[in-house]
Amino acid sequence: MKLLALDTTSGACSVALYDDGRITEQFVEAERDHTRRLLPMVDEVLAQGKLELAQVDALAVSRGPGSFTGLRIAISCVQGLAFAADKPVVPVSSLAALAAGARRKHPEWQQAPVVSALDARMGQIYWGVYSPKAPNCSLLPEAVQDPEQAVHVLRESDLPRELYGAGPGWHYPALEQAPVKVRDTEALIHARDIAELGALLWQNGVSMRAEELEPLYLRDEITWQKRQKIRSQ
Repeated sequence: MKLLALDTTSGACSVALYDDGRITEQFVEAERDHTRRLLPMVDEVLAQGKLELAQVDALAVSRGPGSFTGLRIAISCVQGLAFAADKPVVPVSSLAALAAGARRKHPEWQQAPVVSALDARMGQIYWGVYSPKAPNCSLLPEAVQDPEQAVHVLRESDLPRELYGAGPGWHYPALEQAPVKVRDTEALIHARDIAELGALLWQNGVSMRAEELEPLYLRDEITWQKRQKIRSQ
């Protein structure tokens, strides 16, 4: 199968082409300029893969959680491309992609669950736990919580004793009490991992129409406040 994947969830912008297991990726760490960079990166990745957009089977994108602005940029771009090419979309958890990338970066983590954590601001984190046997599904419900709450949930859970931590959300001092063996605070989300996870979902029949795609914010009250502010302007 051929799948085009995009991500602008956090402080990086990346595009990847999955072509029957072979992956071509463009990745850049950029806090801003995602909107300007994304489409040229799509063109370059497709050119490197010697494919046209019409030749891909589907598009994959990080559905969140993550930066509100970042999620909207990637999702709106994928929707536009999917509409133009009449292609389905495969939504992938940003936390699952973070765990998959950390496991790829650290071969010694291959057999253990990875606890992904992204900074949700306001003193909270987005987090979830992903095993190599079911990389798209969190072993605990994905959540946005105070670091202390997350530590409590991890300690009270019946997860395996050997856990690893990945992602920039692990910078909070309270998370030093979490039952993880090692943590990588520099792990980032890559479109190549979204592509691989998206390919697994696609093979299991998971896809949707572009108009059905919506970001997963987790922090519903903040989303509601933003919508209310926009409506009042």
